[in-house]
Amino acid sequence: MSRQLKLGAFLMATGHHVAAWRHPDVPANAGLDFGHYKRLAQIAEAAKFDALFVADSVAAPTQDIASRMARSDHFEPLTLLSALSAVTEHIGLIATATTSYNEPYHVARKFASLDHLSGGRAGWNLVTSDNAAEALNFGRDEHIGHAERYSRAREFHQVVTGLWDSWEDDAFHRDKASGAYYDPSKLHVLDHVGEHFRVKGPLNVARSPQGQPVIVQAGSSETGRELAAQTAEVVFTAQTSLASAQAFYADLKGRLPKYGRSADSLKIMPGVFVVVGETEAQAQEKCETFQQLVEAEVGVALLGRMLGNFDLSKYPLDGPLPALPLTESGQQSRQKLLTELAGRENLTLAELGRKIAGGRGHYSLVGTPVQIADRLQEWFEQGAADGFNVLVPHLPGGLEDFAKGVVPELQRRGLFRTEYEGRTLRQNLGLARPGNRFV
Repeated sequence: MSRQLKLGAFLMATGHHVAAWRHPDVPANAGLDFGHYKRLAQIAEAAKFDALFVADSVAAPTQDIASRMARSDHFEPLTLLSALSAVTEHIGLIATATTSYNEPYHVARKFASLDHLSGGRAGWNLVTSDNAAEALNFGRDEHIGHAERYSRAREFHQVVTGLWDSWEDDAFHRDKASGAYYDPSKLHVLDHVGEHFRVKGPLNVARSPQGQPVIVQAGSSETGRELAAQTAEVVFTAQTSLASAQAFYADLKGRLPKYGRSADSLKIMPGVFVVVGETEAQAQEKCETFQQLVEAEVGVALLGRMLGNFDLSKYPLDGPLPALPLTESGQQSRQKLLTELAGRENLTLAELGRKIAGGRGHYSLVGTPVQIADRLQEWFEQGAADGFNVLVPHLPGGLEDFAKGVVPELQRRGLFRTEYEGRTLRQNLGLARPGNRFV
């Protein structure tokens, strides 16, 4: 079989456009409506998406402008995906959990449990947190600095994956006749002592169906890329052009050999914001409908958050993006991307805020299924992507448009599956099942 691209459905309650909740076709209470998420999961699974992806933050926005956005109430991702595992059969379930405000044992246990509940479909999106407000919910006066966050994340990953190997695959006999529940020779105590963590182990969950849940990351800074090359199996990234995506792809894949890894062991999936129409004019009209719902102050508040938690409300809306110090609390790669975008297109603060209201700096495609498939194929075949994390402006409509229009076009070209290859997320992504480090 020829190489085929991978697709993730990035779910964000009402949709990725910051004004989507105001659209008449969008349920305003989507963030806490399980029936809504069940429908999204089943749409994506019917279209043979590889995975659902749910981002997270452990702080609610409290600025006055937050009352104009649908970003303050939503399910905790692992709880949501555990429920969705019962109403799906094949699609992967990827949840975000921060290494800055969790403990490794908790994360290892929860994701191992999700992997068992789903029959081997769990993925952990390892993040270091780019929201400084989270610190205030965990006994800190300020967010952990960028370098320390990544140092902690590296050790956090080491502990979690070590705990996932606490038991060999066949450790549990559960033999009623002999009375032997497990074989003690196949139990391994981690006994980790490091700079950030002391964790004895073992984990009180058997080794999971995938061996280990899939490790996903989204950092694109220099430190983030190095961590991804060492530990990630899937990387989500924001790239705005074919050239930048190709450079990122080549750079990250080029780092793998020093960690003894092959190019196929890491799937790079840029985010792509997609608005689909039967004609290009209809797609543009759909996009403009959402853009007309964006209040300038809301767009600028979103921009400040994406740049690294800066308050931009004191700057004139018709003025340029001010020079900002390098963020220590946010995503340095996203700050660089958006600053370059503002300069390249000579955008005012309000214009930049409006421009990112849907894709938040991700590559954006507005057009027919054929036009969108053309661009996805170009990136896939020209060394820029192994697949895509799909962002749509509104839910469920935007996902339905992609599933009914773009997916069949990709299938017609032989670029995307018509049936799932296996039962686990690893099998469908083409990732090897990891061996137990203690064996």
